[in-house]
Amino acid sequence: MPCKIEKIKNFLLTARRQDAKSVKIRKNGNVKFKVRCNRYLDTLVITDKKTEKLKQSLPEVWQ
Repeated sequence: MPCKIEKIKNFLLTARRQDAKSVKIRKNGNVKFKVRCNRYLDTLVITDKKTEKLKQSLPEVWQ
């Protein structure tokens, strides 16, 4: 099931969880970061210039 995340901090905490399996980045107009966990596909939508900073702050496993 999909679930939308509003804050970057919550997204980073979700990406660092034990059950996080993969991170996908979709680019069109805005940037979508998607984290697949056991139960949900969590999505963070960003439209500003924070995408590069967020990519760098992801755990090294997902980069």
